[in-house]
Amino acid sequence: MPKSLNESLANSQPPASDAGRSQSYSQAQKEPLASHGVQEKSSITFAAQDNLAKLPIPELEGTLKKYQDVLKPLQDRREQEDTAAAVQDFIRGEGLELQARLKKYATGKTSYIEQFWYDSYLNFDNPVVLNLNPFFLLEDDPTPARNNQVTRAASLVISALCFVRAVRKEELPPDTLRGNPLCMYQYSRLFGTARVPTENGCQIAQDSGAKHIVVLCQGQFYWFDVLDDNSDLIMTEKDVAINLQVVVDDAEDTPIHEAAKGALGVLSTENRKIWSGLRDVLTRDEDSNNADCLNIVDSALFILCLDYTEPQTSSELCGNMLCGTNDVVKGVQIGTCTNRWYDKMQIIVCKNGSAGINFEHTGVDGHTVLRFASDVYTDTILRFAKSINGLAPSLWASTSPDPSKRDPDSFGDVSTTPHKLEWDMLPELSTALRFAETRLADLIQQNEFQTLEFAGYGKSFMTSMGFSPDAFVQMAFQAAYYGLYGRLENTYEPAMTKVFLHGRTEAIRAVSAESTEFVKKFWAENPAQQKVDALRKATVKHTAHTKECAKALGQDRHLYALYCVWQRAVDDDGAEAASSNGISSNGYSSPVDTGSEVNSPNRELFPNEDSAASPSPPRKQPTQQMPALFADSGWDKINNTIISTSNCGNPALRHFGFGPSSGDGFGIGYIIKDDSVSICASSKHRQTKRFIDTLESYFLEIRKLLRATQKGKSGKASRVREAEGRPEQSAKSKNRGKVIKGEVEHVDDTKEESDDDGLGGYGFFDAGVLLQALKASQEEKDGMSDKAVGSARRAVGKKLRLGDY
Repeated sequence: MPKSLNESLANSQPPASDAGRSQSYSQAQKEPLASHGVQEKSSITFAAQDNLAKLPIPELEGTLKKYQDVLKPLQDRREQEDTAAAVQDFIRGEGLELQARLKKYATGKTSYIEQFWYDSYLNFDNPVVLNLNPFFLLEDDPTPARNNQVTRAASLVISALCFVRAVRKEELPPDTLRGNPLCMYQYSRLFGTARVPTENGCQIAQDSGAKHIVVLCQGQFYWFDVLDDNSDLIMTEKDVAINLQVVVDDAEDTPIHEAAKGALGVLSTENRKIWSGLRDVLTRDEDSNNADCLNIVDSALFILCLDYTEPQTSSELCGNMLCGTNDVVKGVQIGTCTNRWYDKMQIIVCKNGSAGINFEHTGVDGHTVLRFASDVYTDTILRFAKSINGLAPSLWASTSPDPSKRDPDSFGDVSTTPHKLEWDMLPELSTALRFAETRLADLIQQNEFQTLEFAGYGKSFMTSMGFSPDAFVQMAFQAAYYGLYGRLENTYEPAMTKVFLHGRTEAIRAVSAESTEFVKKFWAENPAQQKVDALRKATVKHTAHTKECAKALGQDRHLYALYCVWQRAVDDDGAEAASSNGISSNGYSSPVDTGSEVNSPNRELFPNEDSAASPSPPRKQPTQQMPALFADSGWDKINNTIISTSNCGNPALRHFGFGPSSGDGFGIGYIIKDDSVSICASSKHRQTKRFIDTLESYFLEIRKLLRATQKGKSGKASRVREAEGRPEQSAKSKNRGKVIKGEVEHVDDTKEESDDDGLGGYGFFDAGVLLQALKASQEEKDGMSDKAVGSARRAVGKKLRLGDY
């Protein structure tokens, strides 16, 4: 049985007297992602980490110029003058000193922004559901017979476990961008992790040796082991399917109205401080098994949610994956919102087999989870192909021994029979659950979701017309918003910076002078050519800005780091005071100095951004006035995103989305496919359907304009049509029948590098919490905590019977 979370956190803190000395760690702590016998030469996943460059700190003058440039189209003349004065005051005053302190602070650390990033993210006190956690909606299984709940869920679980195994054995090929390896660190944070609330903010705990999953069905919790100590699979897909059917049958034995009274997953949607207090209630009684149950959930590889509903529309499916359904019958909440645990990654499968992923992404961005989702989806297809043809390829460098042919003694200490967790429903918990559910129902009712699956055209048409697909779609968002409201608002898109060590994202501020000119010309009575020319200028500008941000040369992250340096160290201690508060060389709060090496996790102490360091001392109150730059209204404006967008997806996904980042804004997740565009928009009832309809109208209208201005011009034909058009081919085809000519879109099918490859999906700052973080007054917290795991485990929960299956 793993240690309780509180015990693990407590044991991971070194004595205060030893904080400056090297510590003694167990082998499990030193190798949380052990290779289990894989030779080092075959450890490819993290092989490029040593060669990745550190995130650069941009020059101050360049950052401030970009800051003014992105604010200018959002400000009136008076505001522009105020910001210009604040910038000059900053350069002449605190700016250069803060820049120097930031550089000194970053010396020896993995990333200059990482600690500030985590502190802000983990100090977010509001519920994570709808505010932070995004979702992916997978495409249906291409084999219709497998699109039922238990079969689909079992298939996804097996593929997910193959991915876990590949990461732990370091056999997962690294991500690349134009042939260059990307940072793979985030993959070590995907599994066995949990966001754990405390009185002083959240921490991230990880059971790096986790080998079980938790299944949620009608709000009831079940668990069983799926891996051995070698990270090899111990169950076949059929075995998993049998277990899941047992779970479903057992859950249905309890009337759903009764089960709702013990659906403790709802508590994970509470305000974080309230949830922290409730976790204390769960663990305070030594005679209760609640602490063991909680630890089983926290330490699971991931959560599998089996929903009893069958959402019919895309919008309903997206809502179900993001926050669950709200369905109150006879005063009792029986919606799927009670069948979740938002502090961990969740694979959600509906009754009809529709599936998605909802993830807690403190340590991971959308690009990382997209790789996981894509590989899982691909593996389900390849395994089905292999059942037809044994010579079909595998996605994995190696596979687990066939569980059905292994010696039973080789599995070790495992429990493959499902166990139901039986919580002790104390009066305090019952009351808290009722209030948490009503608050969650309010939250769900305050938001709406609409989808657009535009099939008119996609990436192929956009590129054939000479546009970057992402820039093309970004201009659509601005044009649609302007068409509805007659103004432009602060628009955000993340650019991936994983080309750098521990890189996350940089902010692309999409509104520019060029985009402003375009939307005004588009909605005015202007010739088609003028509108198209303005669109081309706007997309070229957006693409150039995207490339700069992908090089970590944007303005947002740099200025935020400078703000944090000022906020932490405004007095004589400077940024050095932050370093003395336990910030390790890897850029996280930690009492452990892991050295300057950044290798594969199995060759060094696992980077302790999650170490259970003691909370840092209270932040010192500023002894001087806030720099004018951060007091200026432009600083609030740039950190208040109205249109939060993110391009993250591929053909494995049907939709991707997240909640709105502000009360008067939209959250827009989109996927640009070859011949279609999928968009999921959310808002707090800001005519989301009307916005989606306006987007669709724009896509059709701009295509009409492009075709009108392209008449008489020959697009780039496909290679085979070029061959067919040669004179010698035409001569051969005489007298072979009448040629049928039709209007065919010219498609460039060459594999050219895409300007959109550096778009990284959804990350922390995409969630719209930066403004709250900037104004937060709570104390600093030094990082998070890696869980220690006990080797022995006793059975927790009621053992289910398999005899009838």
